[in-house]
Amino acid sequence: MKRRVAVLGATGTVGQRICDLLRDHPWFEVATLTGGASTGMRYGDAVRWLLPSDVPFQDMVVRSSTPEAIEADLVLSALPSGVAKKVEPQFAEAGFPVVSNAGAHRMDPDVPLVVPEVNPEHVRLVEEQRGRRGWGGFIATDPNCSTVNFVLGLRPIQDLFKIKKVVVTTMQAVSGAGYPGVPSLDILGNVIPFIVGEEEKMRRETLKILGRMEGGIVREAGFSVAASCNRVPTVDGHLETIYIEAEERIDLDDVREAFRNFKGEVHGLNLPTSPTDPVILREEEDRPQTRLDSMAGSVPGMSVSVGRVRHGIDDRALQFVVLGHNTIRGAAGCAVTLAELLAAMGYL
Repeated sequence: MKRRVAVLGATGTVGQRICDLLRDHPWFEVATLTGGASTGMRYGDAVRWLLPSDVPFQDMVVRSSTPEAIEADLVLSALPSGVAKKVEPQFAEAGFPVVSNAGAHRMDPDVPLVVPEVNPEHVRLVEEQRGRRGWGGFIATDPNCSTVNFVLGLRPIQDLFKIKKVVVTTMQAVSGAGYPGVPSLDILGNVIPFIVGEEEKMRRETLKILGRMEGGIVREAGFSVAASCNRVPTVDGHLETIYIEAEERIDLDDVREAFRNFKGEVHGLNLPTSPTDPVILREEEDRPQTRLDSMAGSVPGMSVSVGRVRHGIDDRALQFVVLGHNTIRGAAGCAVTLAELLAAMGYL
């Protein structure tokens, strides 16, 4: 029997992507949609649908984002962070498993921050969280969209050499700002070299995700991260250039082989939304490209593409480019895959 899912914030950009991914899901069925000011309306009337597909669940009545208003086995939250900070703990306390795309609780020490192909073992923090807070439910989170691409690029090579520091520069699509997003006169023909809070999120979230579970806590990864985040006039797909310095010589053939062979830590669980190859290595000198590669993967948009693998200033430095679809791989798809992982591991 399929598990019933409630999607909180279903009318927003990420909420729409979640609904689109769940319309024919083999494990989950949507039972409840919430949407703030749209409470009481048909979903088809309440949502300004931004995707090329037809609107799913058109006749479902939108409810309020309160535990007593929904019927579900699982909650997927696409609420704004300010709302999520208050609302998500209410659902967890009421006994609901909550998978959140919001940033409100990502850095809480007892809340898992997970990209399933990268650090699935971190879901064990759920046990610590329940014991500490006395909740029947729990909160588990996925990262910021730019962080998802970043850690998928780093994880295949993390164990090849000891990383000292990483410098990343992002070129982030306008869909990452939500709808209506950045005004056209600000972004057309322009690049904006600042996104509020983004650089700090990338630094902190990356060190937590790539850290190691020890007992009931996560020990952060032991390297430094510097990020520069830019908004650029592309619609979908975040492109990131990555520079790594290591303590020893880096063999480029080993790096390329690691990217080619990476299947993810959940390989074998057959999670429906996790792609066959989470990382795709491009050998062309000018790939990946946003227009050509954002929808890569056996599940379209769920693989990141890596290219331009080369040494940096010497053979202890590495440079490469990573590209991923920000609202699919970086947001809705990562949340749905995390829900699948929790189901496969017996947490639902």
